[in-house]
Amino acid sequence: MGDKLATTNAFEGIVRLSEWALLRAHGADAATFLQGQLTQDVVDLPLGRASLSGYCSAKGRLLASFIVWRMGPDEFGLLCSADLAVAVRKRLSMYVLRARCRVDDASAEWSVFGLAGAATQRASEGVHPWTARQQGVQWWIGLPAAEQVPRCLLVQPVAGQLPTLPGLDARAWGFLEVMSGVPRITAATAEQFVPQMVNFELVGGVHFQKGCYPGQEVVARSQYRGTIKRRMHLFATNGSAQPGQEVFHSDDPAQPAGMVVNAAEAAGSGCRLLAEVKLAVLDSGSLHLGSADGPLLQRLALPYLIADVAHA
Repeated sequence: MGDKLATTNAFEGIVRLSEWALLRAHGADAATFLQGQLTQDVVDLPLGRASLSGYCSAKGRLLASFIVWRMGPDEFGLLCSADLAVAVRKRLSMYVLRARCRVDDASAEWSVFGLAGAATQRASEGVHPWTARQQGVQWWIGLPAAEQVPRCLLVQPVAGQLPTLPGLDARAWGFLEVMSGVPRITAATAEQFVPQMVNFELVGGVHFQKGCYPGQEVVARSQYRGTIKRRMHLFATNGSAQPGQEVFHSDDPAQPAGMVVNAAEAAGSGCRLLAEVKLAVLDSGSLHLGSADGPLLQRLALPYLIADVAHA
């Protein structure tokens, strides 16, 4: 990999994001149906805004994470990890019942691209984080900057014309995604985490006043009864990490202390990863990837604050 990502230009350009898929929920009851399924307030999501949202099991564990936005009065776009799209669409469709709503996997007709750097702001006419703007057949979704690099998503029909921008290394995009501190649930981590374990409520993925959805009681109890004993943190390591890989603590080699959520290569220095870990293990000893004698994990600062939480 060398030092390619060490240059400023490494974070400038556009890249096809094959790891993302687009689901479309449409129909007269689409908003109310999604309102009863997701962790986000979909009914009051205005045109022009995008938001994180989660889809939980009855036990409050995240089956998937979405970026959701209103594509029309009765239509919503839901971006999720591509390796979950088929299962998630099928599960959502099972619960539609008599609601006037249909959930389709539109991935074959729509492509998702990531844009980073100053050219992003010019191409997208300065789209801001968590806004969704339609421009012809294209949708521009603003994301929070990572490492002070502006980012956005472009969602458009497969045959659509792309803006003239340099190509962006997919590894550079993955690095920025991890450094943003915003988790993306994949097949390797589905049903592993209550939203708070991956800081989902801290990055705007949970609305606590919206009403019921699968797992809502578990999520609310974790929030208001102080039962959060695990949190996601940012780490650096010389090893190569994968989502779903276990993390171990030096003082307890027999039991995993956490799990990798997302990971990406870093320029000439191993990788950066988001990992959910027991809060109690952060006070002493060391964390390692894969086993207690695996590559050492060095904790880094997230771009947002995690409030004090009891370790016991």
